[in-house]
Amino acid sequence: MSDPLEELRREIAAVDREMLELIARRVELARRVGRAKHAAKAATLDPQREATVVREAAVRAREAGLPDDEIRQIFWQLIGLCRRAQEEGDGRG
Repeated sequence: MSDPLEELRREIAAVDREMLELIARRVELARRVGRAKHAAKAATLDPQREATVVREAAVRAREAGLPDDEIRQIFWQLIGLCRRAQEEGDGRG
């Protein structure tokens, strides 16, 4: 007989793997954005775009019944990670 707690933990582990795969995909896209910005001689940092992404995430969080403040923190961390990857991708990192 399967332990319900262990099954739930396996499901959480699967979700964690999926989230890591999505983060890796986002980081790779950020590197590509960095290369495109470098080619266009555009600035890597775009505070207005970053703020828009965080605001949109907070709205989606509220719609999903999640605490928007905590989701904002997560997204700011994610954006920082991606910004660093973007700087690597633009030939400066």
